[in-house]
Order: sequence, then structure tokens, then C-alpha cells
Amino acid sequence: MINTLNIIWQYLRAFVLIYACLYAGIFIASLLPITIPGSIIGMLIMFVLLSLQILPAKWVNPGCVLLIRYMALLFVPIGVGVMQYYDLLRAQFGPIVVSCAISTIVVFLVVSWSSHIVHGERKIAGQKDSKK
Repeated sequence: MINTLNIIWQYLRAFVLIYACLYAGIFIASLLPITIPGSIIGMLIMFVLLSLQILPAKWVNPGCVLLIRYMALLFVPIGVGVMQYYDLLRAQFGPIVVSCAISTIVVFLVVSWSSHIVHGERKIAGQKDSKK
């Protein structure tokens, strides 16, 4: 009985913390003059709390594992909603594919460029400098 109550408490605590970050993000988003989704701000709040170890990861782990396990099920309503626009998607298939391809290439280039700037050239131990 005590073990069951402990498991229930862990799940309840995890979901309360996840929802607290979500609603804090929604509140902050309503105060900002620019449009940023509250869920994104909530994830950033959760990231900061976890990375600064203000919030122990083991407190939110049970809820996160449960949400990730059933993530595919959470996308079913979105997929059904997209299928309502099947005719429009079929008519605009070419521009959608081109825009996805171009945006993917742009993201690859920006990430590789910024990674190169952040990490720079790495020296390999034992290799002589060829720039002399």
C-alpha cells in the first residue's frame, strides 16, 4: 500500500511540476509584446530549473517517461486535423516540399557554421602543425 502511494505521489509530483512550468510559460507569454508560444517558454523554464539543479531530474522523470512512451498517441489528433486539409496539401505539394527542403538545408548550414565557431579547430594529439 505504501509503495503504491509512493508511486502515485511520484507521478502526481512530476505532472504538477510539468504543468506548473507550462502555465508559468503561458503567463509569461501573455505579458510579452511579441508572440512566443507559452509551451516553449515553459520548456525553457523547465530546462533552466533542471540545468541549474534547482529542480531534481528524478522529480519529473516519471511524468516525462510516461509522456514519451505515449507520444505517438498524442499526435493522432494533430494528424486527423491535418487530413482535413488533404485537398489543399495535395494542391500545394510542390511548394511545401521545396520549402521543407530549403529550410532543412538552411538549418544544416546554420548549425554547422555555429558549431564550427563554437568548437573551432581541434588539434589531434601527435599530429604536427602543417601551417608552418
